[in-house]
Amino acid sequence: MRGENTKQASMLMLMSPESRVPTSHPVRGIKRLADAALASLSPVFERMYSKVGRPSIPPERLLKSMLLMALYTVRSERQFCEQLDYNLLFRWFLDMNMADGSFDPTVFTKNRDRLIEHDVAGQFFRAVVTQAKDAGLMSSEHFSVDGTLIEAWASMKSFKKKDRSKDGGPPPDDPGNPSVDFHGEKRSNETHESTTDPDAKLARKGAGKEAKLCYSAHGLIENRNGLLVGLQLDAANGTAECQNALDMLDECLDHDRRVTLGADKGYDTRGFVAGCRARGVTPHVAQNAGAHRRSAIDSRTTAHPGYAISQRFRKRIEEVWGWMKTVGNFRKTRLRGFDANHVATYMVGAAYNLVRIARLVGAPP
Repeated sequence: MRGENTKQASMLMLMSPESRVPTSHPVRGIKRLADAALASLSPVFERMYSKVGRPSIPPERLLKSMLLMALYTVRSERQFCEQLDYNLLFRWFLDMNMADGSFDPTVFTKNRDRLIEHDVAGQFFRAVVTQAKDAGLMSSEHFSVDGTLIEAWASMKSFKKKDRSKDGGPPPDDPGNPSVDFHGEKRSNETHESTTDPDAKLARKGAGKEAKLCYSAHGLIENRNGLLVGLQLDAANGTAECQNALDMLDECLDHDRRVTLGADKGYDTRGFVAGCRARGVTPHVAQNAGAHRRSAIDSRTTAHPGYAISQRFRKRIEEVWGWMKTVGNFRKTRLRGFDANHVATYMVGAAYNLVRIARLVGAPP
């Protein structure tokens, strides 16, 4: 029997977003973990806001909105606010009822400085890491480190000479998108900078690859379940990988016991190996011994059975970068400036950890 195409079933209906989300939905476990981490940051939120004035959007709601953008590959804050009007799962995740209106996209912009000043995103990321440690999901002895390039939200046309006061010539044919001829012009980070995002640096992934305006992201994972332990964003230069790796070792690891650190050939330098050993860390880095180069580690390290295991497990960090750049939509930044992008890096990294932790511990009944 053919059903009727009813235009309007009823005038009034009582419904909660909670009833529309399946009890077995994987996002339920993520929400439970995120709410627990945010509850631990309540004293920080109290210090962020004044006791008087008009109430703002709760900071918990802002942070969970950033998680949703990473979990569901939402490409912009404006698109997220548009979807929040009709997406019941988003409303349930943010603890909003059916009558609450979506907030304006400028809420993110107006509150971002406050989040940066109090390092809220960094504290949230570290709270999620603490949850994984308390659940016994992290190794305390074996780790891996790696870096990757994140493309900046800036065009190569904006990469111009730092001192342009002496530049002359005719006005551009199109002020919004002028025609530019780069042939024969030597450009480098020492003489040029982006007028759109001065913090972005010109870098390339390897020989024969095109150079782009980028930031560099650096991650430290434990080898048991591939969870992020440390995460940093820095300028894209030749020394950022090794220096940020040592900084994350100082910040994230307990040096009371001997640990191992797997890494690729880019970390096979005497300075990095010496820095690891000074911290009680055994550097299981891949040897980069060429015709005119000598590796910083020898057979005393490579002959150990644990070295081969570290070299196999260190590649798991590529899964982290793959998730962040595809699902997390962080192949290219949506923001300008180092501080704003550092917040985005922490939130995408926290989203990855929450997905992994929820799968490992299982969703609540």
